[in-house]
Amino acid sequence: MTSLYWRTIGSGSNDLVLLHGWGLNAGVWSCIEARLSPHFRLHLVDLPGYGRSRGYGVLSLPQMAEEVAARAPEHAWWLGWSLGGLVAAQAALARPARVDGLITVASSPRFSAGGDWPGIKPEALAGFGQQLSQDFHRTVERFLALQTLGTETARQDARRLKQVVLEQPLPPVAVLTGGLDILRTADLREPLDAFDRPLLRLYGYLDGLVPRKAAALLDARWPRSRGVVMPKAAHAPFISHPDLFCQYIIDFAGAPNPITV
Repeated sequence: MTSLYWRTIGSGSNDLVLLHGWGLNAGVWSCIEARLSPHFRLHLVDLPGYGRSRGYGVLSLPQMAEEVAARAPEHAWWLGWSLGGLVAAQAALARPARVDGLITVASSPRFSAGGDWPGIKPEALAGFGQQLSQDFHRTVERFLALQTLGTETARQDARRLKQVVLEQPLPPVAVLTGGLDILRTADLREPLDAFDRPLLRLYGYLDGLVPRKAAALLDARWPRSRGVVMPKAAHAPFISHPDLFCQYIIDFAGAPNPITV
């Protein structure tokens, strides 16, 4: 039996669904809940197979998005970080009438590098998958450390991410491997070309997983969207720079009449 963890808090007039990244759970948003909850009804979700969402096997990207979308409000803004950005984007593509707007954080429509597209080398993602079966805990820790590398608070931020992971049940190796496969193979660039809802893309200048070059390419490809590169942030800008991060979210989606692009 599957059970999707879902918690709703906040008193704002707009609904905001928040989706975490690979290996983590909804606890990662605890550092910004108090800042955002006066402006939104926050829907905090553990992706299927992660954290407290138990009983799931390996799901494809469309299957994962559908599991979350089936529980979501009729109208909501969607925010996805890293892998969660792909899930949020897939949900928005599948059910556009229910998505008021999309916010992706340190995410990319295609994570794998290839041709003239910047990203993570596919063999590096495949290598992480192989290492999971050999040394589960160390591999997860290494991936988390990469997400904060280069920031002024890197060690503190990495400890915070590790704490979030350890506070909840660890995902099965198969689920984590499936998540890496999604990061390695998914490509939503062309499907999102026709996306006509408000779209905000937030990046970290120091991000080693989603290069800032991708932001510039998408600025040109999706001129209706808004891309912001946070100068001193890496892959987890909401942890390293929570005040600035939340201000971008509130300005974009939290006003009584949210801005459009």
